[in-house]
Amino acid sequence: SDLIDSDFLTELTRLFQKCRTIGSVVITLKKYDGRTKPVPRKGHPETYEPADNKCLVRASDGKTRISTCVVMTTDVFVLQAYSNLLRAHMDGLKKKDKKSKSKKTKAT
Repeated sequence: SDLIDSDFLTELTRLFQKCRTIGSVVITLKKYDGRTKPVPRKGHPETYEPADNKCLVRASDGKTRISTCVVMTTDVFVLQAYSNLLRAHMDGLKKKDKKSKSKKTKAT
């Protein structure tokens, strides 16, 4: 479901808190031109020009899915709040095992 930016950030915070101990949150960002119809095939003229550079932001914990559309040029405060939220909840990331990497390089 498409949410307003502040609602999206609130729901994203809830997702992070829910998955603090068990589970994970998957976030995807995608360039979005505002079209709801598919892109025409080759051979057909392309006349569509998007007005703004938009970004579609989606988040999911496997059960709940939320999304919002951010205009890159005007929603600066939303993007700052989003990055602060990511920084605050990225402390549960697992570190990569460096030993397995060194074994692979010795074998080859």
